[in-house]
Amino acid sequence: MDCPPTYLRARVSSHSDVLCLSHLRWNWVYQRPQHLLTRAAKQRRVFFFEEPVYQNGCAQNGCAQDGGAARLAIAQPHPNVWVATPHLPAGLVNGSRDALLRDLLNGLIESAGLEDYLSWYYTPMALPFSRHLQPVARIYDCMDQLSAFAGAPPELIDLERELLDSSDLVFTGGLSLYEAKRELHDDVHCFPSGVDVEHFAAARAGLRQPDDQQAVPGPRLGYCGVIDERLDLPLLASLAQARPRWQVVLVGPVTKVDEAALPRAANIHYLGPKRYEDLPAYIGGWDVALMPFARNESTRYISPTKTPEYLAAGKPVVSTSIRDVVRTYGEPGLVRIADEPEAFVAAVEESLLDDPLLRLRRVDAVLRQRSWDKTWSRMQCLIDGVTVAPGLTAEAA
Repeated sequence: MDCPPTYLRARVSSHSDVLCLSHLRWNWVYQRPQHLLTRAAKQRRVFFFEEPVYQNGCAQNGCAQDGGAARLAIAQPHPNVWVATPHLPAGLVNGSRDALLRDLLNGLIESAGLEDYLSWYYTPMALPFSRHLQPVARIYDCMDQLSAFAGAPPELIDLERELLDSSDLVFTGGLSLYEAKRELHDDVHCFPSGVDVEHFAAARAGLRQPDDQQAVPGPRLGYCGVIDERLDLPLLASLAQARPRWQVVLVGPVTKVDEAALPRAANIHYLGPKRYEDLPAYIGGWDVALMPFARNESTRYISPTKTPEYLAAGKPVVSTSIRDVVRTYGEPGLVRIADEPEAFVAAVEESLLDDPLLRLRRVDAVLRQRSWDKTWSRMQCLIDGVTVAPGLTAEAA
C-alpha cells in the first residue's frame, strides 16, 4: 500500500478521526457521504474505505493483475480526506475476499496511525472484514434501505441487524427510514437530506449553458441523479410522447438498468454523469425539474437529496408520490405531486406557468433550515455525547 506522508502529520484537532466503510465510491455521484464527511474533515482526518475494484489475476493466492499482491490505491480528493480503494483479483469466494479486505484495512489503520477513531458505516456488508475493529464509537448512517435494492445479497438483512445491535448511534437519511429503524435501536436520529444552498442557488443567476445542453431546445424538463431501477421509465416515455415539443434531459450515470430498456425518442436526451461543480449550470437551464420515481420497494424509504437541490436552484419541481417527498415538500405546496402520465403532464404544464417570485419566497424560508452545515453540526453534538476526546478520561471529559 502506497501511503502519502501526510497521513503521519499531527491530528487536525482533539476530535477522533473517522474511518468510513462505504458501498458508494467517492468519485461517483456527489451525495450524502461527501457532504457530511467533507464537513467532518474540517476538524478531523477522514479515511473513506470503498468497495473493492476487481481485476483479472490469480485469485487463489491473492495476486493482482500486475502480478503483485492485493493492494490499496490511495487518493486525497479533499483536504483531510483520503480515499482507499482496494484492488482485488477477480473470482474470490467471500471468505478469501473478506480476509484480504481485513488485511488491507488493518494496514491502512496502522500506516495512518489510527488509534482514536470513529467507525462510520454506510453498508452492513463491511462488517465481515471490520467487526474486529475497536473504535471509540460505531456510527451507522443509514441513507438507504439497501435490502430493497435490486441484486441485494441475502445476508444483508442479518448483517444490518448485527450493525444496529453494535452501533452507538444510528442516523437515518429520511423520515420513512427513521420510522423503520427507531424500534431497532435505542439511539436513532432522523437527518433528512440537506442542501448546499449557495452552490445550487448559483443556477438562478443565469449561468452559461454547458455545450451538450445548449444544443437542446426548450422547454427543458430535467432530472439529475442515478438512472436505475428506481426511475419510472414508462412514465418518462409517456411524458415525452404526450408532449413532443418538451425536451426531457437526464443527467447522471446509468446503473443496474439495461441501456436497451431506456426510453428513446427525439426529445429524450441522456447527457451522462456530470461533476457536482457543474450541476447548477445544467439545472439552471431547465424550465421544470423532475423526480419521476417508480413506486416500488426500492423507493419506499428514499428521501432524495435532489429535492432541496432543485428547489435551491429556483426550479419548480414535479415528483411522483414518494412518501418523504410528499410529507416534507408536497403537503406544504413546494413540490407538485403526480403519478399517472396524464396527471404528471398536467403538473408540468402548471409548473411552466408558475409565479417564480412567490414560489422562491416560500422555498427559501424552508431551505434555510436544511443546510448540510446545520445537519453536520447537529450530528457532531450527538457524536460528542457518545465519545470521549482522545487523551481524556471519562471523568476529565
